[in-house]
Amino acid sequence: MELPVLNETPAASAGGCSSHSCGTSDDQLGHLSDEIRAKVENHPCYSEDAHHYFARMHVAVAPACNIQCHYCNRKYDCANESRPGVVSELLTPDQAVKKTMAVAANIPQMTVLGIAGPGDPLANPERTFETFRRLSDEAPDIKLCVSTNGLALPDSVEELSKHNIDHVTITINCLDPEVGAKIYPWIFWENKRIHGIEGARILIEQQQKGLEMLVAKGILVKVNSVMIPGVNDQHLAEVSKTVKAKGAFLHNVMPLIAEAEHGTFYGVMGQRGPTQDELMDLQDACSGDMNMMRHCRQCRADAVGLLGEDRGDEFTLDKIEDMEIDYQAAMEKRKVIHEAIAEEMHSKRAAKEEAAAKHAAGKKLNTRPVLMAIATSGQGVINQHFGHAKEFLIYEASPDGVRFMSHRKTDLYCSGDDTCGDGESVLQRTIRALEGCEAVLCSKIGYEPWDMLEQAGIIPNGEHAMEPIEDAVMAVYKEMAAAGKLDEVKDDQRATA
Repeated sequence: MELPVLNETPAASAGGCSSHSCGTSDDQLGHLSDEIRAKVENHPCYSEDAHHYFARMHVAVAPACNIQCHYCNRKYDCANESRPGVVSELLTPDQAVKKTMAVAANIPQMTVLGIAGPGDPLANPERTFETFRRLSDEAPDIKLCVSTNGLALPDSVEELSKHNIDHVTITINCLDPEVGAKIYPWIFWENKRIHGIEGARILIEQQQKGLEMLVAKGILVKVNSVMIPGVNDQHLAEVSKTVKAKGAFLHNVMPLIAEAEHGTFYGVMGQRGPTQDELMDLQDACSGDMNMMRHCRQCRADAVGLLGEDRGDEFTLDKIEDMEIDYQAAMEKRKVIHEAIAEEMHSKRAAKEEAAAKHAAGKKLNTRPVLMAIATSGQGVINQHFGHAKEFLIYEASPDGVRFMSHRKTDLYCSGDDTCGDGESVLQRTIRALEGCEAVLCSKIGYEPWDMLEQAGIIPNGEHAMEPIEDAVMAVYKEMAAAGKLDEVKDDQRATA
């Protein structure tokens, strides 16, 4: 069936992706119980299929935090950074409820409301739980989520279980207090500030206790871990094993954001973030122990829209003040659209499984893996002009099939108006961001970027517009193999994103 138009406000720009492995495993939903499947199949952070169809939003009602992290610098009234802890507007619970209903009515594919800051939601329990209570009553079709550092989690599990909250994210960066002391200078615990190893020990104990309590309640837990080279990078595989053993559903290993201009301790002190190769190597090492999330965009605490986009400026307080929302009517419309999306997702999943079976039954190529960059605005197809892409999705094609590896942000090369005077330098930066890729697939591409990509050793390809990403990537891979452009596989050779 034809999918209804999802965006009634301006179209999504760079959200989501499609991959059999970008969220978790090749068969993420097939092995789940019906109860858990219902919790994750339209959740863009928990489902590999859902994240390029369904949108999420965060409301910034929680300003205070009970720990200090060396990678965090919370900023208020900031619209120029895209990272956790940053917001443009702090909201009261009343404002948060109104904004959520306005977004859900105008972006009907929005399924998830999360509270993720800018501080810690459970360090602001009154504001957080008042928001959840109101939304449980007034917008019962929206999934509710919370992200926490875990310090106050054990005391909050019972309350969380009362408010239709089926998903909780805990940031767990270590199990060793000596490692933790290098990440957390202090925690605020029982009305006093505790520093160093002792503070880290308490935090770790609370995180692990909270994880066990959530799992016992049947609440799905995603664990976030920030990869900090030289600090916890050699430790996170053990974290992954431990949280899996305790019942965590998903592990998200994220790169440290450490640019000095953000004003974090790590940034000022020159702590580097991981390279793309280092991050993927660690994700691969952890994926042997549990399902991995590879499509995280490290969202702002007030993000709105599909993963990879932010439409928050469409729903500022002054704009939603004038909106008249009939949420009962909105829910009826949302239900129709969600059912249409589900039908399309199930159809594509069946087609993907059939294609994978044919590929497995066929003769395997004796060729090396190749990385390809994809320009897409969502729904799992190649549907974006090269010059309009704000990010590229990186896929690996190999004799074993196609898998999603990562995403790479870039500057907008062409905005389609008279502001493209700096296009050449932006184009050069875009091509540098695609280093290691051997092809880029998009819906259209101009002559100038075509030539510059070829000079950089990257094959531009605009022949697969509106095709499913994985089908197109494999088709191009087979074309490269047939043309003799791929070497035989070497035991120690692996393409990385």
